[in-house]
Amino acid sequence: MDALFGDWLPEVVVFHPTRFEDAQAIVQAVRELQTVLVHASAMNRREAQRLIDFVAGGVVAMDGHAECLDDLTFVFAPEIVTLSRD
Repeated sequence: MDALFGDWLPEVVVFHPTRFEDAQAIVQAVRELQTVLVHASAMNRREAQRLIDFVAGGVVAMDGHAECLDDLTFVFAPEIVTLSRD
């Protein structure tokens, strides 16, 4: 029997980055078709903003989606995932 989504299985990964260098792993996760929740409260605000800007740029370059949930919490999704808010 074939999987409901073919070879792709939907997955949400939660990241709690502590340094800017964690941004690359977050972008890579979205590239691998994972939806990513990033909660950057462990970082200082300036570094967290830098990380979020970098990740958002990478995700948008891949035609993905970004959604801000609060000041330090964001969702990033690949192109094949639709994000919607009520």
